[in-house]
Amino acid sequence: MKSIAMWLTVGCLMQSFSGAAQSPNIIIVMTDDQGYPNLSCVGHPLLETPSVDKLYDNGVRLTDFHVDPSCAPTRSALMTGRYSGRNGVWHTVMGRNLLRQREVTMADMFAASGYATGLFGKWHLGDVYPYRPEDRGFQQTVVHGAGGVGQTPDYWGNDYFDDAYRVNGTMRSFEGFCTDVFFTEAMQFMEQSVRQQRPFFAFITPNAPHWPYYAPEDSIARVVKRAEERGIALTEEMAAYYGMIENIDDNFGRLQAFLQREGVEENTILVFCSDNGPVIRESIQLFNAELRGGKVSHYDGGHRVPWFMRWPAGGLDHAVDVDRVTAHVDILPTLLELCGLQAPPVELDGMSLVPLLRDAHALWPDRQLMVENQRLVDPLKYRNFAVMSDCWRLVGTKGGTDLQLYDMRTDRSQRRDRAKTHPDVLAQLLSAYDAFWADVSQEHGLISRMKVGSVHQNPVCLTAHDWLGSSLWNQTHVADPATGRFGPPRGFWAVDVDADGWYQISLRRWPAEADRAINDPYVGVSYDVDTVTLTVQGQTLKQAVPVGAKEVTFRVKLKSGEAKLDTLFTGAGESISAFYAYILRETGTVSAAWKTREGLDLPLAQWPEEHGVEPEKMYASEVEPRGENDE
Repeated sequence: MKSIAMWLTVGCLMQSFSGAAQSPNIIIVMTDDQGYPNLSCVGHPLLETPSVDKLYDNGVRLTDFHVDPSCAPTRSALMTGRYSGRNGVWHTVMGRNLLRQREVTMADMFAASGYATGLFGKWHLGDVYPYRPEDRGFQQTVVHGAGGVGQTPDYWGNDYFDDAYRVNGTMRSFEGFCTDVFFTEAMQFMEQSVRQQRPFFAFITPNAPHWPYYAPEDSIARVVKRAEERGIALTEEMAAYYGMIENIDDNFGRLQAFLQREGVEENTILVFCSDNGPVIRESIQLFNAELRGGKVSHYDGGHRVPWFMRWPAGGLDHAVDVDRVTAHVDILPTLLELCGLQAPPVELDGMSLVPLLRDAHALWPDRQLMVENQRLVDPLKYRNFAVMSDCWRLVGTKGGTDLQLYDMRTDRSQRRDRAKTHPDVLAQLLSAYDAFWADVSQEHGLISRMKVGSVHQNPVCLTAHDWLGSSLWNQTHVADPATGRFGPPRGFWAVDVDADGWYQISLRRWPAEADRAINDPYVGVSYDVDTVTLTVQGQTLKQAVPVGAKEVTFRVKLKSGEAKLDTLFTGAGESISAFYAYILRETGTVSAAWKTREGLDLPLAQWPEEHGVEPEKMYASEVEPRGENDE
């Protein structure tokens, strides 16, 4: 860790050319749950995505590019060049979406090299220090909370239109549709960087088209009109989902025009990709490009995604297909080499693709790459995995007893199992997986703990999204925990107390910005509780819940180090944990109002009468999640 810290501090990323002005800009646009099929350039029968198609027609296409089958693991591997099972992010909730503090990110590396770094949209690798994007190398951030707009750590009542997002850690209200806001903020960041003659790295990560499916009315209307013209039946969900995708394409076109107008298109590496496969319910998808499976699947439909890339100044400006198997872990070493930068002193799982970008038929090793879909607190060997080579896929789900082998040269849809006819290939790929597991599983027992009492974030807000081993990950689950999928409304937080001292811990059922009483039914289920218990570092304290109280605060002395923070509201036969905890380390005189909405400097939040309604326009009703792959 010391060598990495020193490397970042002194900026040891050395450029192979002189002058920062020659460094290429980098833009990665990563959409959420779009997957491979949902673009017109790959044959979708309804969607029209001319802006992304333009990139496809004038850049390098990694035709066998893979990520993890769900969002946070993919983002962690892309940012670090290391498998999600190694960097600690093998789930999207329950404390297993927190990128280990020791990891060096792509943003860290580019910031150390003099780049302006910005993130706009979804992060999903932690909302509390030291896991926030501003703690991981991003200098400008405009983000929603957790894995989607409207999830538990997000600002209460956000519903894609006129929302509040965190700007460098401070809440700020915006007007307009979420995707439009994130692209606009990104372009403002890039414009400022151009004016300052600084190269920039912009990671644009709209939450679209993740559930819930809301889009601007005009985007939905044109999809519906085209479907009618082509005789294609659409569900309401489908129209909104596809409307979200076409709105992304509109914004991608705005971005392309911006780069041309600013005169930086030639020396900008522009990328379009997605974080995992699409949700494949019949009410959502018309087309899956002959791939088997979708989001959270270990078959190719869950993790094969587009990677379209263009850099005119670097000679990557004409249509070329790279057909070798590649993955998210390859991107960091690839970008470092393209930009002439030195990698940090950590072991990367990927390798630079520059030889293939320069010559798609270059001499290249026959590699095996790994995909897992764990989605557990503690990973299990042989759970939902795939081993990929250029020609073969080994997949399995049940403790290694249901291994299947597919020849991707003749069976893109993975329907004809070749395990019995090619036992030698199966054995080779299984051996590669066993070696992978023996390596990454050595540290699966590590827990990424949220810091409390740090000077970098004090006070801090913990939410039920990040309970270790359980989760109420969406605001609809907070309103009615029965709609959640990860157990009863009970859980605890794994924290790291930053310093010895007195702490105030304010416990709530509703978030502070909602400004509602603990027993108020508000927009969900009411609980008739009269007592609250806090257990931490061997101390158990109880207080009565006063009538009409919005929160109950404990003052407790804590020691520096790891802690389990457990809470319990009880009364009238009911038992729930606090869904929100606001924690302040006393560093001087503390106002009694610090734990109020006003004291936390939060504008009053409103729960929309109908979510996802464009101001003065109605176009789609809220849809409850239907299955694991919507999260």
